[in-house]
Amino acid sequence: MKQSQIQVQHLSHIYAARQDVALRKVALEDINLEIARGSCAAIIGVTGSGKSTLVQHFNGLLLPTSGRVLVEGIEVGARGADLPKLRQRVGMLFQQPEAQLFERTVFADVAFGPQRQRLGRRTMRARVLQALEQVGLPPAEYAHRSPFELSGGQRRRVALAGVLAMAPAILVLDEPGVGLDAEGRDEFYQQIRTLQARGITVVIVSHDMAEVAKLADQLFVLHQGRLAMQGTPREIFAQSARLLEYGLAAPPLSVLLESLRQRGCEVPAEVATLDEAFVFLSGHLKSQS
Repeated sequence: MKQSQIQVQHLSHIYAARQDVALRKVALEDINLEIARGSCAAIIGVTGSGKSTLVQHFNGLLLPTSGRVLVEGIEVGARGADLPKLRQRVGMLFQQPEAQLFERTVFADVAFGPQRQRLGRRTMRARVLQALEQVGLPPAEYAHRSPFELSGGQRRRVALAGVLAMAPAILVLDEPGVGLDAEGRDEFYQQIRTLQARGITVVIVSHDMAEVAKLADQLFVLHQGRLAMQGTPREIFAQSARLLEYGLAAPPLSVLLESLRQRGCEVPAEVATLDEAFVFLSGHLKSQS
């Protein structure tokens, strides 16, 4: 069993908690969850469900109103907590980060974060070159180029490289596929899978069920600031009616397989991916002929 890297215990967060009662807004209420080291976890829910509020506790951008959040052994919000160290360990990539690129070259943009860490010149350069390699942008070809002449998918990978150059152990991605065309999304998703395979824990914030079906191995469903469901994608997507109650829809393939089951086709519960469905249905059709 993998070790928990993020532990959330009875977390509640109230905006404007110390101000007028009329201004208070409960954003999170009694959240309990654990995210395993090296996993890809998805926090899903409709707009306003508390997803972004939750993940901003992971690097101390927000502090708990009550409860505890432990990340990499650091208790967020505890007296004396080393938040600068935590923020080096938890990299965050917000929605459409390519819009925040501003330097004249790809190298300079990726180097911006490491420079703020006050690394030595040689270490900083090595970090930048390694990060570009990690996201599939060979430095010899891309380091000297302007980020504004690249495709949307490539610009997003430059933004990702800027986070990776700070050597995080955890990577939080807010709606990673938004604004990309199909090719750009596939390229970016492949980079996420590669990073997870190298040991980086990935946390995705999303309302796109098809996106999390491709990437995540554990799902947490938020609804009105509470944790409504948790489990593997297979477990969660098998409960399509319950997901609809929370304003979400299972991926089309999951809906199709559930419809086949309801019509009497004995599709095994372990069939969940397109490849598994193709193998099963091909065998089923042959047996019927």
